[in-house]
Amino acid sequence: MTGRRHTSIKRTFTALSAVVTGGALVAGCGLIPGATGGSGDRTVTVMTWAPEKTDATNMPGMPAMARAYARWTNAHGGLGGRRLRVLTCNDHDDSVGAAKCARKAADAGAVAVVGSYSQHGRAFLSPLESAGIPYIGGYGTTDAEFTSPLSYPVNGGQAALLAGNGRQLAERCARTVLVRPDTIAGDELVPLLNAGLAERDRGAVADLRAPEDATDYGGKAREALTTASSAGLGREGCVAAVLGERTNTFFDSFRRLRASYPAVRTATVLGSIDQSTINRTGGARSPYEGAYVTGWYPASDDARWDGMKRVIKEQAFDDNRIDPADAGVQTTWIAYEVLRQAVGSLGDGEVTARAVSSALDEGLQVDTGGLTPPLRWGYDHMSDAGDFPRLVNARVTFQRVEKGRLVATRKSAVDLTQTLAKAS
Repeated sequence: MTGRRHTSIKRTFTALSAVVTGGALVAGCGLIPGATGGSGDRTVTVMTWAPEKTDATNMPGMPAMARAYARWTNAHGGLGGRRLRVLTCNDHDDSVGAAKCARKAADAGAVAVVGSYSQHGRAFLSPLESAGIPYIGGYGTTDAEFTSPLSYPVNGGQAALLAGNGRQLAERCARTVLVRPDTIAGDELVPLLNAGLAERDRGAVADLRAPEDATDYGGKAREALTTASSAGLGREGCVAAVLGERTNTFFDSFRRLRASYPAVRTATVLGSIDQSTINRTGGARSPYEGAYVTGWYPASDDARWDGMKRVIKEQAFDDNRIDPADAGVQTTWIAYEVLRQAVGSLGDGEVTARAVSSALDEGLQVDTGGLTPPLRWGYDHMSDAGDFPRLVNARVTFQRVEKGRLVATRKSAVDLTQTLAKAS
């Protein structure tokens, strides 16, 4: 990105933020409940949402983790002496449902939406912006989460994962096939993977669309294998499947055909699989053995997750929705740590939606214990990652499934800021 363009984006964000926070100030008269936050009774109200019980993507661990975090926080003195009240909402993986959740957050006086998942960014961000409510630590499934002045992402979202997966595969694959949902969100994955492949001058990915709610992918698996194997004798082809919850269904179909294509390697991203998925599907004998995997965070057995695991053990030991290896659960944990530090920075001041967003906008540096780099969202710290100015953490980790375990293939994380800038 040129310096002139970066400066222009900063000016645009400053102006838009003034409009958004100005609306919140008008709302201080009581017109918009989201701006008041219920701080008079020393209670901080927030919301966490995610899709549950749908035919496609389900993330029940995220609201479950949020509730466990609230129980743990309140059992240990609250947020600076304030009680944390967590509301949850099911967006049903639907744009109407996502907008309803956002309006419920405003009606309930939420000071933030924290650690949530939705594929419908435009549907929920508009009502949140109207109410002046910050969106902290979304899962990053849509580009809108990296452009809204009231969004505070903690990871690089699907953008970083796909670009990172492309970079990872560019070192190994003569040809790559991407199997992805036949949706608008799926359309956004292709140029990102291509940006990573371009780092090693690999050709464009072969784009294979698939229904995101299928119960069998036999035909798509055969097509992917055939295309990947056309890389030629002695040259590895790779199949990257990014189908969310249906990734496991795809690889189940894939494994039945793979023996006929020994030169084809597999790949995916965290969120589509995790360590528990590998364990559940056979460990070292699972269809993921040998797969290249790109993630946002350290591997789940890393000691930096010990704090989260203690909270789960203390408050949700028997809740099987909460898997500490799940990227959604991990994102929710990090997002609530951002909230804790933002509220802590306010001292004894009133906790409102505007106060929380102002703390984050004015340079507060959030320490996540090494799970991410230090996070800052001030306008002087906006990203150079092209069309993703709010993407302040563009780091990913490269992993591989070996003997049934996700292991790091590099000691340090890889920064994809420049790769994403080229994708734009």
